Amino acid sequence: MRIEGSLHDEIDRVLFSEDEILREIQRVAGEITRAYSGLEFTVVSVLKGSCIFAADLVRKIPLPLSLSFVSAESYHAGTVAGALSLRWLHADEEICGRHVLLVDDIVDSGSTLSAIRDELVRLGAFEIRTCVFLDKPARRKVALTIDFRCFEVEDVFVVGYGLDHAGRHRNLPFVASLRSGTSVAAAPRE
Repeated sequence: MRIEGSLHDEIDRVLFSEDEILREIQRVAGEITRAYSGLEFTVVSVLKGSCIFAADLVRKIPLPLSLSFVSAESYHAGTVAGALSLRWLHADEEICGRHVLLVDDIVDSGSTLSAIRDELVRLGAFEIRTCVFLDKPARRKVALTIDFRCFEVEDVFVVGYGLDHAGRHRNLPFVASLRSGTSVAAAPRE
């Protein structure tokens, strides 16, 4: 039964299925496990977008770790980036002097991830590596090394698996592009 007005009406095509996502998370978790073996580290999840990815990822890493969160907001309800504001990032025992794995849903221009990385350095992180669910290098404006990634994605606006458009679509178990005319056209995410 198809419900008119459902989230699926706005989907153009599925880019990564739920099964593909779970396989890639398992692969990346293995890489992270090897890289952090024997180290104490903190995973810093960038909210809200990476919460689903980070939750699935950390459950696949069989190492002791701390989990922290940062809220980075630049889009508010629109599709054009504005001023970046960071909340909930504290220089306590989870950051200062620690190895940090910064986890985000998508890296587009690189501005947001770069700004958070700079703040982690300022707060005294010993070492910072980055892990992203989706990497969109075609839109990169900031030189940024991505240490771990699940997928490289083409230059389209994507939703699902934590990624949203104006707060919608985060709950989809797959990643998809939006249908043309859904009031957004390949708008960047930071």
